[in-house]
Parts: sequence; C-alpha cells; structure tokens
Amino acid sequence: MLDKIRKKEALDYHEMGRRGKLEIIPSKPYSTQKDLALAYSPGVAEPVLAIAQNPEDVYRYTAKGNLVAVISNGTAILGLGNLGPEASKPVMEGKGMLFKIFADIDAIDIEVDATDVEEFVRTVRNISPTFGGINLEDLKAPEAFSIEERLKAELDIPVMHDDQHGTAIIATAALLNALEIAGKDIRNIRIVVSGAGAAALSCAHLMVALGLEPSRIAMFDSKGHLHLGRKDLDVRKARYATEREYVSLEEAFIGADVFLGLSQGNIVSCDMVRSMAEDPIVFALANPDPEIGYPEAVGCRTDIIMATGRSDYPNQVNNVLGFPFIFRGALDSRASQINDAMKLAAVRALADLARQPVPEEVMEAYNLKSLSFGRDYIIPKPLDPRLITEVSMAVARAAVESGVARQPIADWDAYRAELQKRMGRDSVLSRSIAERARKSPRRVVFAEGDHIKVLKAAEAARDEGIAIPILLGPEDRIRKLIADLELGLEEVEIIDPRSEEHADSRDAFGRILFEKRMRKGMTLVEAVKTMRERNYFGAMMVETGRADALISGMTRNYGRVIRPALEVIGPADGVNRVCGMYIVQTPQGPLFLADTTVNQDPGPEELAGIALLVAEAVSRMKIVPRMALLSYSNFGSARGKDAQKVSHAVEILHRNHPHLIVDGELQANFALNPEMLKSNFPFSRLVDMKVNTLIFPNLAAGNIAYKLIQEIAGMEVIGPVLLGLRKSYHILQMDCSVREIINMTRIAVVDAQLKSDTLEPARP
Repeated sequence: MLDKIRKKEALDYHEMGRRGKLEIIPSKPYSTQKDLALAYSPGVAEPVLAIAQNPEDVYRYTAKGNLVAVISNGTAILGLGNLGPEASKPVMEGKGMLFKIFADIDAIDIEVDATDVEEFVRTVRNISPTFGGINLEDLKAPEAFSIEERLKAELDIPVMHDDQHGTAIIATAALLNALEIAGKDIRNIRIVVSGAGAAALSCAHLMVALGLEPSRIAMFDSKGHLHLGRKDLDVRKARYATEREYVSLEEAFIGADVFLGLSQGNIVSCDMVRSMAEDPIVFALANPDPEIGYPEAVGCRTDIIMATGRSDYPNQVNNVLGFPFIFRGALDSRASQINDAMKLAAVRALADLARQPVPEEVMEAYNLKSLSFGRDYIIPKPLDPRLITEVSMAVARAAVESGVARQPIADWDAYRAELQKRMGRDSVLSRSIAERARKSPRRVVFAEGDHIKVLKAAEAARDEGIAIPILLGPEDRIRKLIADLELGLEEVEIIDPRSEEHADSRDAFGRILFEKRMRKGMTLVEAVKTMRERNYFGAMMVETGRADALISGMTRNYGRVIRPALEVIGPADGVNRVCGMYIVQTPQGPLFLADTTVNQDPGPEELAGIALLVAEAVSRMKIVPRMALLSYSNFGSARGKDAQKVSHAVEILHRNHPHLIVDGELQANFALNPEMLKSNFPFSRLVDMKVNTLIFPNLAAGNIAYKLIQEIAGMEVIGPVLLGLRKSYHILQMDCSVREIINMTRIAVVDAQLKSDTLEPARP
C-alpha cells in the first residue's frame, strides 16, 4: 500500500536526475540577442517605468499574479516536529509541486531561519512584494497564530496557514454533508475534539461560523479537557472552555454526535464509539495512524459516518482538495486577503460538489461501479476534475461579494473556461491510471525477473498495491539479487521456466501452443521446447489464467518480445492487427501517438483500423479522441503514395465511422496549432478543437517522432501500450527506467481489468 514507502525509495526519488522537485523555466522567447535585450536591458526599463508610475501594473508585466511563496521555519514539520528550516525544504518543495499540478500556480519555497515571531514576520513582510500570495506551512503553535494574524494585517495579498485553515475547510465541508445524512442540525449537535492545535481551533472557528455553539464543543489538549476551571489557557483555547468539566475523553464521548480527532493515533476505543449518539460522525484525522482505524470503527457501529486522512478508505479529508483552488480563486480575483467569507465559500462548494452526480471519469479513476452522495462519499475525491472550477469560482465570487477583490471577474463563463484549460497542465491521466490500478490489483508476470531495474519496479508495484508480482528467471540468482539489494520481495513467487520443477507446465503449455501453431509449421517437440523461453512461458501463463498480465522487453528487441504475444495470445475478436501507442505527458495534457512500434507500412484500411483501435483506447480513458492523420501534405497539397494513403484512410473513417472526430491528411504543425488550421483550412473537422491523438503514416515516422519528443523535449512518455490483443501483454523500451516500468505496470493492470469479466482484485 501507499504507506509502505521505503527509506531508500524516498531518498532516491528526491535525488534522481535534477535534485529536488522544482525548477524555473523561462516563459518568454530567449533565443536571439533581441529577445535577451527585451527580457533584460534595455527593454526591461519600459515595464519598470510603467510599474513605478502605477504599482498595480506589476500584475500586468510580471509573474506576481500567479506566484505564491510557500514559507516555513521548520518548527512543526509534518508529524516530525521542530527539525529546522533546511529539513523543511523537501516538504515545501512538495507543496509547491502540488500548487502547480492541481491549479497551475507557480510556487517558490522559502525556508526562514527565524523562530522569533517578530523576526519571522519582518522577513516575510520584506520579501512580500515578490509574491501574489503567501502560504504558511509547518509553523508550530501558538506562534503560528500570531504570525498569520500579523501578516494578514500588514500585507495586502492573500495569506493562509494551510495546516490550520486547509484542514478546517475540508473537515467542515465533510461535516456539513455528514450532518445532512444523519439528519442533524449543526446548532443542536455536541462535538468532542481531540487536539487543540492550529487545525483543531480553526475547525472549531469555522463550525461556529456555521451555527455551532462553542458551549457544545468539548475540546481536549494534552493536559485534558478545556474547562473554565483551568488557568493555563490562552485566549484562543479559552474561547472553547466550557462550564462543565469532563474528566476524560471517554466521558465526553457518551452521547456525543461528532468526534473530531486531530491529535494522535489509537486513542479511541470501540466502547467509546458505541457510547456515542445515534448515527455517530467520527472524523479520525491523525496521520499516519488515525485515532481509531477505519475497519475497527465501522465494525463498532453500522450507523457510523467515518472519515480519516488516509487515501485507502472512503471519505479522505485531504488538504489538496482545498489550498490549490482557494489560492487560485484568490489570485484570479486579486484578493487582498483570504477572509472567512472565502473560506466558507470553499466549504460550501466542496460540500455541494459531493452531492452532485459523480462524473464517469472519477468512477473510472477509482475503479468504482457507482459512487453517490452517502455515508461512504461525503467529500469529493482528489482526482475530481470539477474541483478547480467549483471551488476556485466560489472563492473568487466570495472575494468579490465581500469587497476584497481588486480585480473583480466580469465574465464568469469565460473564467470557468479558463480554469478548465488549466487542468491540461495536471497529469490527471497518469494519476487516474495509478488510482484505478491500485483499486483492483492483478497478477503481473515480470519476464526479466533477474534484472535489477525490473526487481525494483516489482517491489514498488507491490508496495503501491497495484500488482502481485510473479518473477521469471533463475531462482537462485533472483533470490541473491533480492537479498543484496535488500528488497522486500522475500515472499514473491519465482518461476524458472527452464527448471525441471516446471517440466509439467512446459508440457501442458507446449501442447496448447502446438494446437495454435500446428498448421503454421510448428511441431509438438518445438512447441514444448519453446516454453523454456520466458516470454513464451509468461504469455502462456496469461493465456491460461495463471496470471493477468505480462511485462517484458527490458533486454530484448521489440520484434522478439512481441512474437510470443501474437502466437500465444493473438488479437482480440474483430481486430485484424495490433498496434503500439505512446502517451506523451505534455504541459497541455496527454498526447496519444500511434502506430509507433508494430506496423511498418500499413495500407489505408489498416491505417483506419489503427485509428479505430487508438480511438477506443483513448475513449476508455474517459478522454474524447480528436484525431489527426499525419503526412507531409495538407489536404492534397502534395502528391505521393503516403499522402494518398492517409487521405484514403480518412475517407474510410469519415464514411464508416462518422461519429469520430478525425481529419487529415495533415502536417503535424497544422494539426497541433488551432489558429494555423482555422485560418488556412476552415473546412476541417478539427477546427476549434484541440487535437490530442496523432496517427502516423508508417512505423518510421511514428517511432522517430516519439523518440525525438522524449529526448529533446524531455517530456514523460508512457508506453508502448500494445493495443488489440485479447489479453494484457505489454512491452518495455529497452533499458528503460524503473519509473517507466512502474508506469507500464499500471497500464498493464488497468488493461487486464478492462479485459477481465470481473473487477474483483486478484489474489496471490
């Protein structure tokens, strides 16, 4: 599972390639001397003078309006405590990455070597002109309260302590929906809170703003219940001190409607949950171990409504549902602050979103047959693509209505469209594939089980919960590698197809292959002998149901690895030939390329068949395929065999599959540049559409294109994804990385799910 992240794996992730998780990339041309003169001296003088005359023009001529500082002094890093500013940097970089991938906000992490409130505030205030917003992170209480209050008062840009308010916004949204399901009014409930830190106090503040009486909150800190008899309470805790004193958390639980845990794991028992009122609401949000585990809690009460901070159970209270979109709305409205009205708008938007019908793509991402508002769904899923529009727009509207927006949004429809475009920058597809694979893992054969990269990928896939690995190869060698590399694969199944131990399997598999190939020149002896080869043996394991998918190709050329797939598994019903597809993760969203690996020179009918296979595969990913068939010609502008072949393939697709969004023949630049296409070829079916699928005229063009993109552009490429086989069999690029093997494993598992009669997870 995801909580089984090994120390070396985590360190390798942060060290590999370019160190850390962020880099700065120029957003303007810089290739010529004139470009550089415009970027710096003398051209930069003009925006300098404009801003000096009108300071608001800084948002017009610089990146300030989309730039957030993620700032910490490292005094409360995650659950690790006060480890200093340098130690906080990996966390702050990670937060910056989340800002970018979820909301297209540029973030710079700043670690401040100051624990004194005055010194910290002065430092942030002095650098604040650089930024459009400030995200405070991992600051210990009570200093965190003073720091945020001071900065909000002294700065005219949005400031938010996410540990405090982010958790509060998500938890309060979940509470609103839980109360609706339980049929309870927030004004009449009694709530027990374990924890009195920044997040707990902020939760209480928002809940009170929605009608909860402070006297109905029983809050506990490390010293016990907050009551009026205590003399050690600061002004923030004192607000929630009650006249009645509870001598223990157990006593407070009796008859309570809600429990909110923001403290430490395993402090709540089943008996305590049983003592609560009807339809109890339990939010056990301590990480990584909640105050009471989800299975234990739901086993205590059948009427419970339960949430945790974990991703492996329903109702995850996750800050990523809030902060990227809250800052997005605040930046876009150029709000001077993030006030209570904006936070409550985010609360209501999240609560409302969970009550709406769930898009098919969300259910697809989480491998769910159905998902609807109820006890197991009170808060949206992190991969819900509607978050950026619904939450950001709600926050921006609240900024306008509460009077803190300095650039009110006039056209809300246009703003919604702008937000939707930003989603292209997020690797939503990759995360959706990973999430789906994890929900229903499959048995995956790794044919090259004695390769170090393959072993590391198998371990990662097993730990991530996406696959049950089966390793092929010499068992002694594989066991030694596992021990030498200290991999957690001691219990994994290892099969050596050459060993006498598996002679019976070779014989049985050989007979099956002989029946398939006996009229194609293969004898029984040859068929049995062939089963000593790992790819044939592994393919037959998939064919006979002993495994669900196969991964190979790390050390052998493509032709040798694909042959067993074609001879043992074969094409799916109705498919004349298979093809290979690559997925390129571009800044504008995924781009699908085919055929890149199989068919050398397909004819028009074959090319149309390839386009249909790819269209089906893209559609299964809940993406509408918009396809361009490529050539060196634009709609007959140049003559030649390849151009005419592509044109004929398009005619076949238009005639037989008029529902498809497809056109050609087209040059690549026209296909990918909507303005060029519209101005030159306004009749094209692709006008005003963003092409996301490219079909190449032959193998040379497709193979060269994806390798150029991968090496020169440096974009992440997933593939080759083999399309058209009856069962899941996938081939790696030779000498690919561990990450690429893991990506392919996810693809293989999802492919196996789609080709299976059941979505139930495989068992070891």
